[in-house]
Amino acid sequence: MNLPIYIPLIFILTTGLTFFLFLKAASYSKTVALMMASWLLFQGVLSYLEFYTHIDTEPQRFLLAAPPALLIILGVFILKKGRRWVAGLDIKTLTILHSVRIPVELLLYCLFLQKVIPELMTFAGRNFDVLAGITAPFVYYFGFVKNKMGSKGILLWNVSCLFLLLNIVINAILSVPAPFQQLAFEQPNIAILYFPIIWLPTFVVPVVLFSHLVAIKRFYMSVA
Repeated sequence: MNLPIYIPLIFILTTGLTFFLFLKAASYSKTVALMMASWLLFQGVLSYLEFYTHIDTEPQRFLLAAPPALLIILGVFILKKGRRWVAGLDIKTLTILHSVRIPVELLLYCLFLQKVIPELMTFAGRNFDVLAGITAPFVYYFGFVKNKMGSKGILLWNVSCLFLLLNIVINAILSVPAPFQQLAFEQPNIAILYFPIIWLPTFVVPVVLFSHLVAIKRFYMSVA
């Protein structure tokens, strides 16, 4: 997949920023850093070798992409040790982390202009996820620095932004040129099958999802 160099470069930097902010929220844990780096390397190598571009194989190779990360998230919330670790995460940093959705959405629009994803995956189509990125700094400031939003306000923001995330994830999955494709047949979502865009569904999105779930759990308990 031939793209202007600025697209993969900016996406790599955006992934790096996501990595740094999550690591900061986890108190710079070496274990967390090693696990994330290993996962990024694993997915990077597979996508660089165009492993995911073979969409007609059985079982679907894309099962090695996002599903393992989702299973890890599930395990963290189920296991007692995982729940203790979640309780120690810095929720303020996890909130500002959502700002990475701004460059992600801008890059998605660039990918649409390059005709490697459908318009419905951008803010010109069905994707309004950029609103989460734009509002994240305000929630950080008014919710945590000024303490003006309260637990219910921060909880409502996280729930709303979680739905924004799920909306684009569902549309993106249904646009992949695979047997389960239901949308965008005129321009399928092929970008995420290649390096480094593969890091969007395998790392950036799971981190953003996890950050919302941590906040929702934390603030739901405080208002319940």
